[in-house]
Amino acid sequence: MSGLAQRVREFAARAADSIEAEADLNLAARRALALLGEEGLLELTVPGEGGGGKGVSVRHLCVVREGLAYQSGLLDVMFVMQGLGSFPMTLAEDPSLGEELAAIGAGKLIAAFALTEPEAGSDLSAIATRARQVDGGWRLDGHKTFISNAPLCDRITVLARTSGESGDEQGLSMFLVQGDAPGLRRESFDVMAPHPIGDLYFEETPARLLGERGAGLEMALGTLSRFRTSVAAAACGFAARALDESLRHLQRRKQFGRPLATFQGLRFDLAEMDTRLAAARLLVSEAAQRVDDGADARCEVARAKLFATESASWICDRAVQHLGGRGVRQGEVVERLYREVRALRIYEGTSEVQKLILARELLKRSSEA
Repeated sequence: MSGLAQRVREFAARAADSIEAEADLNLAARRALALLGEEGLLELTVPGEGGGGKGVSVRHLCVVREGLAYQSGLLDVMFVMQGLGSFPMTLAEDPSLGEELAAIGAGKLIAAFALTEPEAGSDLSAIATRARQVDGGWRLDGHKTFISNAPLCDRITVLARTSGESGDEQGLSMFLVQGDAPGLRRESFDVMAPHPIGDLYFEETPARLLGERGAGLEMALGTLSRFRTSVAAAACGFAARALDESLRHLQRRKQFGRPLATFQGLRFDLAEMDTRLAAARLLVSEAAQRVDDGADARCEVARAKLFATESASWICDRAVQHLGGRGVRQGEVVERLYREVRALRIYEGTSEVQKLILARELLKRSSEA
């Protein structure tokens, strides 16, 4: 285990207990962010000031996310949202944003990334939130949904339409909105695993243009391409914990006079769980390396995200099955993992979208051969 991986695993084991002791989700999320900031891990999500100066290393993101997810889904999401929410600010290459990026890297400001809308999920060209230029800046009108950190965020990067209609990819631009901006309204809702999430409503809300007008989709996709591989790494963290829980239970629990671990069918399960996890880690490593090297990594990232999240869901499901009645009891680790892992097959590109990306690239290469 690398030095960073060991550090993260030890930190997460300590921090998880502190977070779980907090009954209020928003307070627990803030506590998680504070602990991540104190440990210095958030600096890995933000380049430049507060981030080491060499950009965001996807390999480092993956190591940290696997270690955090092994212990706590909330630690994991609070870590990665600082990077997702602020990376468009980095892509804007605006020196005046340096202090805000540093504050995000220290955990003093909470970031959010607002893409999804009620009628625009996988198809970002369908974005309907509008940005209107006025004297001194821009005003936003629209509705974003399923936005992580919506109840908490201090800075929000928002993809909005500056020209054209639905389907026009060139008419999208990226904006920065202050968390206390007038005309911004928030509504939180619950999902199947504890997660600070909700809706954002903009009504004549002041916003700052990030980068060039019309470059919004490119900035959004650039952000996703940088962080999508880390979703696969988080899936590996959930899967690794599920496998460990299964191993402990099957060796301890006896049925028909002998440990469950002696039954051939369950041994076959363990072997396949381990093999899928090992394969997922290799795909994550390959994708992270290619992204960090600046190579075309569309296929590698899609493969890693698809295989790791689907495999992790299967591994967590088997762990629930192995524990039997205990597996579905609230408060059991595998029951939590089963709920936490499910969203990974949806956010930052569904499994179906990853398949479309792979098929498109395969067909393109075949036609060019």
